[in-house]
Amino acid sequence: MYDLDELLAFDHVMRSGSLTRSARALDLAKSTLSRRISQLERQLGQALLRRQSNRLLPTEAGQLFHAYCRQILELAEQGQQALEELSEEISGELQVATHNALARSWLATRLTLFMDRHPGIRLTLQTCTTPPLCADSQALTVWLGEVDGSEQRQEPLGWLSRGLYGHPDYFARRGKPRHPRELTQHAWIDLLGETEQGLTLTHSRQGEFRFQPPDSRFRVDQQMLHGDAIAQGHGLGVMPDWMAGARERAHPGTLVRCLPEWSAPPMPVTLLYPYGSRPRRLSALIAFLRQETPAEWMSNPEAAIATSGMSRSTTVAHHATQRCPLSS
Repeated sequence: MYDLDELLAFDHVMRSGSLTRSARALDLAKSTLSRRISQLERQLGQALLRRQSNRLLPTEAGQLFHAYCRQILELAEQGQQALEELSEEISGELQVATHNALARSWLATRLTLFMDRHPGIRLTLQTCTTPPLCADSQALTVWLGEVDGSEQRQEPLGWLSRGLYGHPDYFARRGKPRHPRELTQHAWIDLLGETEQGLTLTHSRQGEFRFQPPDSRFRVDQQMLHGDAIAQGHGLGVMPDWMAGARERAHPGTLVRCLPEWSAPPMPVTLLYPYGSRPRRLSALIAFLRQETPAEWMSNPEAAIATSGMSRSTTVAHHATQRCPLSS
């Protein structure tokens, strides 16, 4: 039985004569497209394409097989359309992988709502410390941060503004920094290892300030534990404002944002999913998560920087500061 993705890859390259153009049109990595054609050739036991100058030309076997390839693809498309017309129900198995910081704080409740709307869906949610990178993975991944080396399609779902936070008791003991240069006088919390290469803080009028935090003796792989260390008064650290706001609502008086006019680089929330055609249930989930993105997640990094320290994060700092008034 032929793989439809391999047939689609071969058909498109036959019509374009170029791996690069076909990969762009199919929204695939060039290496993935080449691999699919190679797999089809191995299954057939025949070379289908040959390179001449800057073009890919069909071999005799490729010319012959392409006619049958088109018939198979047309029948498959007709069958898919017939099935979609037969039933409007979105059903079947879905696998979702996510960064642990997003599971309880947002994603789990959204997935429950999605299943309520589509009773035929069966869903598995798995938290992981590294995102799936293989092009063959059929899981939808919702990740916190950038993803390097992935063979899947990446889409920024939103951007989280970030700032510096500490516990009111810590500021009562050590005072609040008035400028980033004073951060060297404070204990630093970087259990995730994100700032060991340095941290650039941005101010709308004063520009950028580069800060080299001290190394952390203790490391964790969960954003929740990192936030716990900051909220327990062990020192200052960088947190997404949206997550700090959620923690402050659950545990009032545990976080204060300091240097509110200075922002750390925003962090993307990234969707990863397979290139090419997708099951209807997966497309429906992707569309649903786009609609359910919190308003606090900015649509681009510049917006996240511009609004950092405002809206919800300002409310967190304001309420916490009123509980423990300190000079700013």
